[in-house]
Amino acid sequence: MTPLSLAIIGVTIISTSFLSGLFGMAGGMILLGVLLVYFDVASAMVIFSIIQFVANGWRAVLWWRFVIWRIFFVYVLGAVLAFAIMRTLAIVPSKAVVYLSLGLLPFAIELLPQRARPNIEWPGVPFITGVLTTVIQLLTGVGGLFLDIFFQKSLLDRKTTIATKAVTQTFSHVVRAVYFSSFVGLFDAVPLWMYIPAVALSIAGTSLAAKVLERMTDDGFRQWTRRVIFVDGWRASVEII
Repeated sequence: MTPLSLAIIGVTIISTSFLSGLFGMAGGMILLGVLLVYFDVASAMVIFSIIQFVANGWRAVLWWRFVIWRIFFVYVLGAVLAFAIMRTLAIVPSKAVVYLSLGLLPFAIELLPQRARPNIEWPGVPFITGVLTTVIQLLTGVGGLFLDIFFQKSLLDRKTTIATKAVTQTFSHVVRAVYFSSFVGLFDAVPLWMYIPAVALSIAGTSLAAKVLERMTDDGFRQWTRRVIFVDGWRASVEII
């Protein structure tokens, strides 16, 4: 891999970690799109999972006191069930399918009527969320935008939303890493040492986002979240073309 390619990936990691750290989603779509340029799907998914695990894990540490754990533990039950089913089917999507899904997912989500969107605080919804989000993540690589559907009707403030999404996504990245590493070696794609700067950049971007989030209002958070969803979907669509 050339120095220019490494520089592009490095800039992408820190910028997307900042974006995800601020909104709890969207950054992963950009990062995965870039990684797929340089790696096959299974390898890209493993690398992506490790980087995102660090970014989301650090975000969870920063906002630990705001996490709603009852949502997380029920989510995990659904995610484990979905993983077992998907591993039995052993599906590895093609690059075309992943890119197409990344481009269409934000617009497909927007077509879902508001009244049909369940609230993550309702009984049983975290379990359903865990099942469906895990399936989406294993088929498209990212599930943050889909996960956000279940938080839109809740009365949770921006910090609680970011914190709870962070712990659920951290677990989901572990699930995706285990899933795709069963098709390709965990460290076959790149040398182990290359993960060290990637981890550092992820933490830096996430930490910077936390400072910006502190200054943002809940209304501003929701408004910017919608804008980011559509811009990210448009960008992924352009990549397909």
